[in-house]
Amino acid sequence: MVRFVTTGTVRPARRPAGWRAPGPPPAGPGDDPTLVPAAGEDLCLLAGDWRIFQHVGGHRWSLDDLVTAWMAADEVAASPPARVADLGCGIGTVLMLLAWRFPTARLTGIEAEAEKVALARRSLRWNGCAERCVVHEGDLRETSLDARFDLVTGTPPYLPRGTATEPSRPDRGPWHFEHRGGIEDYCRAAVRLLAPGAPLVVCAGSVQEARVDSAARDAGLSVVRRRDVVPREGKGTLFGLYVMRTAPAAIPIIEPPLVVRDARGAWTDEFRAIRRAMGMPDRPPSRMDFPD
Repeated sequence: MVRFVTTGTVRPARRPAGWRAPGPPPAGPGDDPTLVPAAGEDLCLLAGDWRIFQHVGGHRWSLDDLVTAWMAADEVAASPPARVADLGCGIGTVLMLLAWRFPTARLTGIEAEAEKVALARRSLRWNGCAERCVVHEGDLRETSLDARFDLVTGTPPYLPRGTATEPSRPDRGPWHFEHRGGIEDYCRAAVRLLAPGAPLVVCAGSVQEARVDSAARDAGLSVVRRRDVVPREGKGTLFGLYVMRTAPAAIPIIEPPLVVRDARGAWTDEFRAIRRAMGMPDRPPSRMDFPD
């Protein structure tokens, strides 16, 4: 095996005793020196033994990525998709979670920032799925793809520009703020890509219900399923998950909130089940797992 010296960080796998990573194994770096983290980067675990390249202090995968990917996978579980597209895919988190979940699917991401595109493409190669997964560099509002997809996903930024102070790091601004459009643009882009009857699954800020409904309607979509995400029992909604289809307008199914942690701060049974479904340990490691 060829070994390379890395100036970045490979995050260790701190997992509960006895836990074994499910799903397809990654390819790893092989003899490619670009598949090790550089200075200012880390290589973190994602699903199973798959990993993702991230910038330290920059755009990183988070809860909204995980539960959006889970909601999308749950929505199409009865008929696994052959083709999936992820709009504004960033560093590729949702794209790779769904590639792990559906190992025969072909996936396409669209991302405007070259630096994030490069990170995502390296992660795809590290995980061994680059032959069936591709990330296009381009603005989702303008990019046209010669294909139709069985599932389209997106995690749009939540904040219009000018409504709050933007992060000083340039790679974090578009993560939170609508530099290249918001939910309206994601809906319009999705309509161009969806196969007949296929769903769009997105997340949106907790106060954006009316805006999401309007964006869907204006694009020719209907919200058919919605679920709020609550970070901890007793807290308010953090964001919402939405499933849309090009079906006639109907009353959406409003599901009970997904509560991530109980009042004591422990993961809820449902969130633990979501983590299991997406290839992650369903409990954090304890000190007993890693004795001194």
